[in-house]
Amino acid sequence: MHPSTPQAGFALPIDIVIMAAGKGTRMKSSCPKVLHRIGGRPLLQHVLDTAASLQARKVVVITGHGADPVEASCRASSGAEFALEFARQEPQLGTGHAVQQALPHLGDDGVVVVLSGDVPLTQADTLFHLIHASAGNKLALLTLEMPDATGYGRIERAADGAVKAIVEHKDASPDQRQIREVYSGIMAVPAASLKRWLARLDNKNAQQEFYLTDIVRFAVADGETVVAHKITDAVQVAGVNSPVQLAQLERAYQLGIAHRLMEEGVRLADPARLDVRGDLSCAHDVSIDVNCLFMGQVSLGEGVSVGANCVIANAVIEPGVVIHPFTHIDGEKLGVTVGAGSLIGPFARLRPGAILGAGVHIGNFVEVKNSTMAKGSKANHLAYLGDATVGERVNYGAGSITANYDGANKHRTVIEADVHVGSNCVLVAPVTLGAGGTIAGGSTITRDTPAGALSVGRGKQVAIANWSRPAKAPKA
Repeated sequence: MHPSTPQAGFALPIDIVIMAAGKGTRMKSSCPKVLHRIGGRPLLQHVLDTAASLQARKVVVITGHGADPVEASCRASSGAEFALEFARQEPQLGTGHAVQQALPHLGDDGVVVVLSGDVPLTQADTLFHLIHASAGNKLALLTLEMPDATGYGRIERAADGAVKAIVEHKDASPDQRQIREVYSGIMAVPAASLKRWLARLDNKNAQQEFYLTDIVRFAVADGETVVAHKITDAVQVAGVNSPVQLAQLERAYQLGIAHRLMEEGVRLADPARLDVRGDLSCAHDVSIDVNCLFMGQVSLGEGVSVGANCVIANAVIEPGVVIHPFTHIDGEKLGVTVGAGSLIGPFARLRPGAILGAGVHIGNFVEVKNSTMAKGSKANHLAYLGDATVGERVNYGAGSITANYDGANKHRTVIEADVHVGSNCVLVAPVTLGAGGTIAGGSTITRDTPAGALSVGRGKQVAIANWSRPAKAPKA
């Protein structure tokens, strides 16, 4: 077990409350704010993933605006790591009121960690430290020192350094607004104490809202200890309230991935021009040029080289593959596999179910879909292979296609080993090309061809002497 997990020296169960009820007016979008995406996943999903890392017993998501799609998204993406429950906040009367809605779902025996659904990049290690700071019997606040604290709740400390209150910006005096230590919106608190303090909230403040931060004042009044775990990384507690902030966090997230990859030995031409919207794993000596996008589950084997402006999704790229610029690979649910030492692109497209063996060449403007190509086969120019089984060492000519769809059903083309398909051929499926055969350029093949034979399926060339092209009628 990782030494920093809550279970390492922390016996109490952990319950997570995620506030996700806000409308997000500044996003100017019909999509609920917490469902906007960073790294290809909803903001709220990042927070749920962090909850899973904490080995939480239960997660309670507080919903309000767009509750139905928010709850549906959570159910669709959550596994069995924790019990998932929902509490509705209608109307929205402040952060304290929000957490009050979660109380019926919380036991008295654990520690509650309060998170926000629009703060996606808090690291699990940071929350581990916060939970241990609470020790199961103290209110622990995650704080940050900021050069410009405008809009944030200030941490007010006593002369001995103990936290005595959080003062919201709109309620702060001029002197209090000079304080640079701010509350991040994240806390860990004993559940029994949280319930007791939430019962004492009122809305006698400038916003006429029920502030969760008022429980700090109650804890101090009750003689309870309030501690703060201060961090310096503002990205971890940055929230999303506008498209500008969403884009800023996207770049921060991507830069973090880029640095991790480089620390693992990946060579990136420009860390600022990488986008990973899923999970990318790389072996040694991988190089990635600029403006590449990786989505879903992508694995790059040892020595793989990815050229500029490639899009790769749900694919396994085996060692030594060279992917030239502007290649598009998308395995969707079926996946794509590119065999060791293959050459792909530029301007190639591999679609779901493309399974390529070792040393395969797929050249410019070649599309492969739901097809297997065995070792050493080549389709170098301007071709289409759909629903095909291709043997070893096949050469597939420029402009050739498998006609796999009859208007109602898909049919398969089988090209056996060592076949040479000439340029501009149409292979009308279902059809099998026998091993070692040659298909003459320009042929339309509608029947199986014998092994080792030259097969020609085209009209006889005819020359018509003294033929004149049609001419345009003279203008009136």
